[in-house]
Amino acid sequence: GIRRKIIDKVCETNSADLAEKDIAYDGEKSLFTIGALPHKKNGVPDLSQTTSNDSPDGHGSNNERDKKRRRVSQSKTFKVEISFPAKIPLPAIAAALHGQESQNSREAFRVLDIILRQHAAKQMNLGVSLTLEVVFLDLGCWGFHSSFQATQGGLSLNIDGSTTSIIKPGPLVDFLIANQNVHDCYQLHWAKAKRTLKNLRIRVHPFNREYRITGLSDSTCKRQMFSWKSGVKDRNGDVKCVDVTVFDYFVNHGRINLCFSGDFPCIDVGKPRKPTYIPIEPCSLLSLQRYTKALTVFQRSALVEKSQQKPQEKMKIITDVMRSNKYDSEPMLRSCAISINSRFAKVEGRILSAPRGAYHPKNGRWSFHNKIFVQAAKIDHWAVVNFSARYDIRSLCRDLIRFGEMKGIVTPVRADRMFVQMKQKFEKCPCFLLCLLPDKKDSDLYGSWKRKTLSEFGIFNQCLAPTKVNEHDLMNVLLKINANCQRELTDPLILLGGLNSLLAIEQSKNLPLVSKVPTIIFGMDVSHGSPGHSNVPSVATVGCNSFSRNWPILSRYRASVRSQSAKLEMTDSLFKPLPNKDDAAIVR
Repeated sequence: GIRRKIIDKVCETNSADLAEKDIAYDGEKSLFTIGALPHKKNGVPDLSQTTSNDSPDGHGSNNERDKKRRRVSQSKTFKVEISFPAKIPLPAIAAALHGQESQNSREAFRVLDIILRQHAAKQMNLGVSLTLEVVFLDLGCWGFHSSFQATQGGLSLNIDGSTTSIIKPGPLVDFLIANQNVHDCYQLHWAKAKRTLKNLRIRVHPFNREYRITGLSDSTCKRQMFSWKSGVKDRNGDVKCVDVTVFDYFVNHGRINLCFSGDFPCIDVGKPRKPTYIPIEPCSLLSLQRYTKALTVFQRSALVEKSQQKPQEKMKIITDVMRSNKYDSEPMLRSCAISINSRFAKVEGRILSAPRGAYHPKNGRWSFHNKIFVQAAKIDHWAVVNFSARYDIRSLCRDLIRFGEMKGIVTPVRADRMFVQMKQKFEKCPCFLLCLLPDKKDSDLYGSWKRKTLSEFGIFNQCLAPTKVNEHDLMNVLLKINANCQRELTDPLILLGGLNSLLAIEQSKNLPLVSKVPTIIFGMDVSHGSPGHSNVPSVATVGCNSFSRNWPILSRYRASVRSQSAKLEMTDSLFKPLPNKDDAAIVR
């Protein structure tokens, strides 16, 4: 970005003021050196850099039309002020390797990661810490994420393959049509388009100028007005300003033929208080732009399928990365006395045989054909919520009930009585809802529906987007329903669902140690944001078996999910007492 170019230019032209030290820059407001800078002006070197108005490195466009549009002032001055906030001791890393983690050690690891990312940025890259190998057959890029980690074996370099989706360059309208999965531009949802287009870079033809999108206009192109200096002077000699529409300006004065832009919002490439509007038609997306918005279910599955790698292939790729990146040539790592072994770290491991279950795969497939659930859930009240008018609801309900009875789920209430209860607005809250969605690939209803039913009312529900339902599909749905659907027992605080299968060792009650004494086994994991999303909150997940209530069965478990501070490795709020002696923690 422009900030990194400015810092590079400052270091190039002011190397003497920086004592010719190598720097590590995070692209924002933090700059690191090995050792202190020389003290000037009370410890604050004040560096100014004058660059071209078009680019921070002083190289502008030679396009004649651009020259006519430039102002008289051809340069812009950037003032870089460096202040000293703190010193980060590298010995804190050694303390972290011995289990003494502190704020200093976290900051030291952050500096090392910034050095790694800066080293990767010197290669061909697409965003921070993603070194690229462009795959021409697929719309995607192979990348590599690297970071330093404290392990039992010492300071380790963690390198893993990383994938990202990039936006296909081309007309902006074509991108929006494909992104929203509609047939033409008249079906576009412009509120969605505004969120999708924000911060994307475009080129406007035929001016050949590049901009970054900041938003959309409130009015259509034929109605959006702006004040234009016509070039005609009034009696006082001042240039007259007239109000014109964006559409009229580009058609009459820009000599651009616009076919359909007049009925759609304009692209805003200006500032919040000084917008600059451009019709959508002459805009094209630039190449090599990361798509940072959320992917649909279909897009995620396609990305996973395209990015699958065999272990041997992945090992070879990471070896090639180590060889090509030449970490030993990085001067700042050498200044920190850090050298990286090019060989993989070796750890002791063992291969555990798969647990033998009463239910096991046959011919390489998991199939519940001709089998019943170990413990079938009892569903007293349930309903179907239909957002898709293309499927026969009654037929789906009959098939689901029939297959459920074959697997042990008995429906105590007949279908016609259930529909009567639905019309009476649920005198009792249903334990389970079956929801039919209109679109399998990307449905706006899914997130809001799950939030309403699960978060607000605690009603388990299963969503379907049926096109052609067969026995295999219904079986998969019943597996989820039976495992997750909850029902009340004698104690209203105990909520238990069904049970699909057991391990063979559970039935014999011969599990070592834990079968003799009621035991709870916890599993915990913390997931972080993907590379390039460092400020996204981390997600902590805690799962435990229900040994305390269902001992000695271990196949029944409960789980809890909480968000916590970004990049926090330890699970936060396992124990969080409140002033009233209640507990708001994950485990309680």
